[in-house]
Amino acid sequence: MNEQAARVLAVLERHIGVRSGIGAGDLAAATGISERWLRRIISQLREDGTAICGHPHTGYYIAATYAELEESCEFLRARALHSLALEARLRRIPLPELIGQLKLPT
Repeated sequence: MNEQAARVLAVLERHIGVRSGIGAGDLAAATGISERWLRRIISQLREDGTAICGHPHTGYYIAATYAELEESCEFLRARALHSLALEARLRRIPLPELIGQLKLPT
């Protein structure tokens, strides 16, 4: 883990549970990292298995319960499906056909 990721994780370890969420701007300020780079670091930490949840209304936090993790995963899934729906419209093909081409479970 690089130094920036370690700083992000150190701050997030003080934000456990949805009620302790920290906004992206505040997290960026606390770590000295731009919001754009912060999103990349959070994605990498998630890929490494850290249960970082986030929503525009709650900010970022580490899941305290399975229910919080599940809710965050549902948000990410809905966002991904919305992006796929936009791609399907741009390509002028039905979403199920696009999903089938990508071999994603529905």
